[in-house]
Amino acid sequence: MPRDPRAEIIEVTLALDAAGMVPNKSGNVSCRLGDGFAITPSGTPYRELQPADIVSLPLDGPVAGATPRPSSEWRMHAAIYRARPDVTAIVHTHSPRATTLACAGQGIPAFHYMIALAGGDVRCMPYATFGTAELAESAVRGLEGRRACLLGNHGVMAVGTSLQRALAVAVEVENLAGEYLGMLAAGLRPKLLDEAEIRHVVGKFTDYGRLG
Repeated sequence: MPRDPRAEIIEVTLALDAAGMVPNKSGNVSCRLGDGFAITPSGTPYRELQPADIVSLPLDGPVAGATPRPSSEWRMHAAIYRARPDVTAIVHTHSPRATTLACAGQGIPAFHYMIALAGGDVRCMPYATFGTAELAESAVRGLEGRRACLLGNHGVMAVGTSLQRALAVAVEVENLAGEYLGMLAAGLRPKLLDEAEIRHVVGKFTDYGRLG
């Protein structure tokens, strides 16, 4: 029997909360649903979420006055789904280490092969106010050819072909950010992998079923 996508959204949200990746409810989760998408609501504590709280939206946005209110970042999710037919799930976090880099305007270079989960180096996009069309457009650009990007002075966007895969990308970006910050703090200069090797690893991950 197929799983209820709304229940899976809640499951992923609780996993992010337990991992400290969405402090003070500072993130959102969505997945494609029919011709639109389902997204976490605005203002409801994650541990109180019920499937009925998850908001269903068309790709062109919410109906005025709809309740519950969707996340303030619904424009960003909608824009990504419109631009990326391959994406079926999105995880947005303010995970501490990756957000530290985002606040410095610093992306994550390809210093470890696990960055292949993100499709390559993780770009950091310029700051734009939360909830705006400008931020949505910036996220789409940052994700071009990638499964993750950093949003300047904001946080992380991670996408995938399922909620679990989008979650895995978000977790790996936070892990890589911690390793990169550790190198910077130690005064070390990372040895980077070239694009050919990243493409090779992406292919191997696809063969192993980690991507797709």
